[in-house]
Amino acid sequence: MTERAWPAGAATAIGSMPGTDPAEASAVVFGELPDFPHLPELPARGVGADILGRTAALLVDLAVEVVPSGYRVAARPGHEHRRGRDLLQWDLDALQEAKEKAGGTPPVIKTQIAGPWTLAAGVELPRGHRVLTDRGALRDFTASLLDGVAEHVRELTARTGAPVVVQLDEPSLPAVLAGGLSTPSGYGNVAAVAEPEARDLLATVIDSIHGVTGQPVVVHCCAPQPPISLLRAAGADAIAFDFTRLSGSSAAFLDEIGEAWDSGTVLFLGLVPATDPGAPVALRDVAAPAFKLVDRLGFNRDILVERAVPTPACGMAGATPEWMRTALALVRDVGKAFLEPPETW
Repeated sequence: MTERAWPAGAATAIGSMPGTDPAEASAVVFGELPDFPHLPELPARGVGADILGRTAALLVDLAVEVVPSGYRVAARPGHEHRRGRDLLQWDLDALQEAKEKAGGTPPVIKTQIAGPWTLAAGVELPRGHRVLTDRGALRDFTASLLDGVAEHVRELTARTGAPVVVQLDEPSLPAVLAGGLSTPSGYGNVAAVAEPEARDLLATVIDSIHGVTGQPVVVHCCAPQPPISLLRAAGADAIAFDFTRLSGSSAAFLDEIGEAWDSGTVLFLGLVPATDPGAPVALRDVAAPAFKLVDRLGFNRDILVERAVPTPACGMAGATPEWMRTALALVRDVGKAFLEPPETW
């Protein structure tokens, strides 16, 4: 595994983007984030384009269908499952075309999938219980997911010629750990998963992806205070989180960030608002909090080049097309500022 697959000062995005046109989305990504492009996600297209449907489309020898409560394990692939696979193929076609039009091979390409706990929390077994409540089903889903990710990475590499960085999206992980997921009846909650169990499953997935890509693995969690220590213990090489929600965080949480940096973990800092804030946003306004945190934690500012990547605060599915372009340009410029900060900062 390489320490860093992307160039110094590179910036990227979390994954989701507004609209329904994959060709336009990929063209924007290669135009605004040429050093660290990603495979766009367009959830506005509906079933099969959201984080769960998109990841379920990668599963090998397992299928899902849509029921009123969401996604459920199916006996055989049906319309919804095939739709998810078709959407992903169209996205890969669009990405390949955008890459060819841009010319050259990017230093790296990033793809995003639901992490094992978010997938197992969001997909139901035939009787309505979540996959994570059945340890046998959880193992089967994890193995199927890893087989699918390996195929996906091989195809993405063949289409782009670039090393692939996999990002695991784990928005449901805090609720899994806290016992905050409802049971099928809605009158109770699924039992909390112990941290060691959550860590071990993530470690298995991360290790397997390392073996396939040879590249760092990113774990993204948009909770106000993501479980950074757990993710680091599971072997995450990089942790992505919403930096704009850091205000008011406890000293203990800031210490977790410092410990992660000190251990060599890269932090993907969500600095730029994911939707239009309704007022002009200056480059210094979004970059300054990162420099202030580095100063507060006692690190040399060079750590922002070595172990930080600027991103939007979270996915941008809710943004306007105009703000999406503005935000990605800001993110790219923040990366340049990390590399060569203005003297007045």
